[in-house]
Amino acid sequence: MESKLALESLEVPVGCVIIKDGELIALGRNRTTETRNATRHAEMEAIDNLLEMWQRDGLSKAEVAKNFSQCILYVTCEPCIMCAAALSFLGIKEVYYGCANEKFGGCGSILSLHSSYSEPFISDKVPQRGFKCTGGLMSSEAISLFRSFYEQGNPNAPKPHRPLVKVE
Repeated sequence: MESKLALESLEVPVGCVIIKDGELIALGRNRTTETRNATRHAEMEAIDNLLEMWQRDGLSKAEVAKNFSQCILYVTCEPCIMCAAALSFLGIKEVYYGCANEKFGGCGSILSLHSSYSEPFISDKVPQRGFKCTGGLMSSEAISLFRSFYEQGNPNAPKPHRPLVKVE
């Protein structure tokens, strides 16, 4: 659903949800164009929503870390390197994604930041916990959303590669 909202907003159609104990606790969608901030990927939006909620609830850093270790994230597309690194640092339990991200994927396509055995890439002081990662969940639906986005053309691109198609 979040990915369709992103598509309707002329964003790259990536959406995610975070589940803890079988309950939906956060969601996010790409908002990079809307916010004019390249870091506003679906995963980062959902993480920030959770952090704000847990901060309002007065959770300690240890409680936040424990909560993240019990969370499962479902996302349209393989998390990019930035998002996979953030998820690893936070210690998320599991990630399920639709289609691979052949250009920027951080869960196996380019780097394997989900693997607990991967070398620390920022410093030895930043813990990388790793997380279980499974791709291919509803991949044909995810690919279809991406096709729709690229076929309609991106009006926000500096030089559109193909004419824009008016979507009604």
